[in-house]
Amino acid sequence: MPWSELQKARPEWMTVRAPSPNGRFTELRGLIREGGLHTVCEEARCPNIGECWGRGTATFQILGDVCTRACRYCAVTSGRPESAPEPLEPLRVARAVERMGLRHVVVTSVDRDDLPDRGAGHFAATIRAIRRANPGCGVEVLVPDFLGFRDEALRTVLEAAPEVFNHNIETAEHLYRRVRPKGDYRKALDLLDRAKDVWAELHPARPPLMTKSGMIVGMGESDDDVLGVMRDLRAHRVDVVTIGQYLQPTERHLPLDRWVTPEQFRRYRQEGRAMGFGSVFAGPLVRSSYRAEEQRLAAEGGSRAVAH
Repeated sequence: MPWSELQKARPEWMTVRAPSPNGRFTELRGLIREGGLHTVCEEARCPNIGECWGRGTATFQILGDVCTRACRYCAVTSGRPESAPEPLEPLRVARAVERMGLRHVVVTSVDRDDLPDRGAGHFAATIRAIRRANPGCGVEVLVPDFLGFRDEALRTVLEAAPEVFNHNIETAEHLYRRVRPKGDYRKALDLLDRAKDVWAELHPARPPLMTKSGMIVGMGESDDDVLGVMRDLRAHRVDVVTIGQYLQPTERHLPLDRWVTPEQFRRYRQEGRAMGFGSVFAGPLVRSSYRAEEQRLAAEGGSRAVAH
């Protein structure tokens, strides 16, 4: 089905209420604009921006708004970044988090393969700045794969002690060449697994690191593929998984393959609980950072939380 027709065929369960022009959403947008910051909520055209910003939560995107990768599903601008990381960005993020009164913040980034440390130092500086300004705020990082610099980058980021370490697997291994041409499925799994060991070396007196990963469905995978990826994640000690529907950003992006039904998402949740994930958030509008604090608390409490 052509792209335009497929968009017109969007099922009723994919309906999203438009953000209110008043209230908390507008307030947060003003704070983010004032601080000259980027959010993945806007850059990736997240369908939950109205709900999350209305709740007073946001996912900050550091290291600029130009990604050195060109994943075929992603709405973030790709190309060659023209500038080095902005030195005061960690402080500006921390100040915004403080003014927004957040209890849990997610920090992510574009891929920066042009940087010697792939941006790991900037992640660590941002975590520490948030900690200083907001001691009670939980910090989750959603990191790139740190291509060619994995072990050093892991130590740099994990020394700053985030509560949650997230790297999204996105899709099945056999689709990587088409969907994530510069990514590597096995290296993504190894990054998540290795993070557990690096954390234990750096923080032996603390509880184990909580790791997390996410998938987008509707890019050519089958339900069996989804379950296979979930089994791989559990085999690599991942604690939290999120699964949501792919939305084709433009006609130039990867074509939408299917609309996954609420019943299919329900099956993913049931199977995920049986596999032993601490938290399974799976639903049409779920994204990696959707209700991130609830995901963390559910995994900590072992309540096997789900999302619709």
